[in-house]
Amino acid sequence: MLRFGEFTTKAGRQSPYFFNTGLFIDGNSVSQLGRFYAQAILNAGIEFDMLYGPAYKGITLAASTAIALSSFDRNVPFAFNRKEVKNHGEGGSTIGAPVAGKVLIVDDVISAGTSVRESIEVIEDYGGSPCGIVVSLDRQERGMGSESAIQEIEREFKVPVINLFCLDDLVDFLSTRTEMANDLSRVRQYREKYGAS
Repeated sequence: MLRFGEFTTKAGRQSPYFFNTGLFIDGNSVSQLGRFYAQAILNAGIEFDMLYGPAYKGITLAASTAIALSSFDRNVPFAFNRKEVKNHGEGGSTIGAPVAGKVLIVDDVISAGTSVRESIEVIEDYGGSPCGIVVSLDRQERGMGSESAIQEIEREFKVPVINLFCLDDLVDFLSTRTEMANDLSRVRQYREKYGAS
């Protein structure tokens, strides 16, 4: 799921690594990932009424997390957005449960916070109230200023952000693998350029 090379992030940055939750492509791996998300949410103790997954990767993440939460006796609805508004059938720009109440956003990573801001706008347009965000990876990158995108989002929207792991964890892991010294060097250079202070 973690790859090294040359990748362009949604923020337009050239990154030497990419964590792709889209590579969780079978029942076992998606189930495991959903359990990790569910456990992180429960450990954080956030009060929420439903889950929201931004298209596309957030769709699978929200569904698998909702399934995993049910195994902890927490049955919650979930919804996700469409990339394009549907004008026929049920119509609308979201699928799933009505977006309402305290909404917890389930996404893959936060780089500059672009997709999170888009999600918050959708949730608020439907009358919901964003209450937190959970992601696999906090890339610990600057957002629009010197703070990390997560720090900006927490300050701007007054919501907590939970992560399963962060860039520091990745650096610690790479530091133990001598065969990945080149990748570690490139990740450190990237962090020097885009990392939050």
